[in-house]
Amino acid sequence: MLKKKKKNKKKEVYVLGQYISMSAHKVRRVIDQIRGRSYEETLMILELMPYRACYPIFKLVYSAAANASYNMDSNKTNLIISKAEVNEGTIVKKLKPRARGRSYPIKRPICHINIVVKDISLDK
Repeated sequence: MLKKKKKNKKKEVYVLGQYISMSAHKVRRVIDQIRGRSYEETLMILELMPYRACYPIFKLVYSAAANASYNMDSNKTNLIISKAEVNEGTIVKKLKPRARGRSYPIKRPICHINIVVKDISLDK
């Protein structure tokens, strides 16, 4: 007796942006606005927000949608941002020379962004 294998179709695509030189706290305020929204609404929000963190997030969301349409053959209108999180990375430390032989530390924070895009048409 032959058993047919069910084709497991993936419902999610995730994208990871690593070593983005920005504070995780500043990126989180943008990520909190787009979590749970549709793909088209997310792109509009990211284009209109005045924060510097919007551009790398925009690129990641756009890339995740392109991966979903290519790998899962899904329509971009059916995509939603199911999960989005920001993790802190390492902190690059430098010393800035100051007057009278002193130096002040400069800390450059780095963050990692995870975005998961889900196709809602496959849930049915």
